[in-house]
Amino acid sequence: MSDVLKQLHQVLESRKSADPETSYVASLYARGLNKILEKVGEEAVETLLAARDTEAGGDPKDLIGETADLWFHSMVMLAHLGLGPDQVLAELEQRFGLSGHDEKAARKGSGD
Repeated sequence: MSDVLKQLHQVLESRKSADPETSYVASLYARGLNKILEKVGEEAVETLLAARDTEAGGDPKDLIGETADLWFHSMVMLAHLGLGPDQVLAELEQRFGLSGHDEKAARKGSGD
């Protein structure tokens, strides 16, 4: 499963040197972190709305599509900041097996 994330990360890295006129991702990088964050926020809201619609009987494909958009733009954000999916996957792996309450308490103890 993480192979897709790794491949996407490689593409996102390659777009750092692409022409912003011909690459959507390069245009996001060129516009800076604030534009990337704006896109992440937009996609997060659209994901929330699609989840609500799905619960009300809407097409789950819409929720899957919006979630994919959110993940994609989150990965653009990470790549812009010199990070990638490996760090996120390692964090999830570290949390695996912890109860949600224990994990949250551990984060609060570390200043989060």
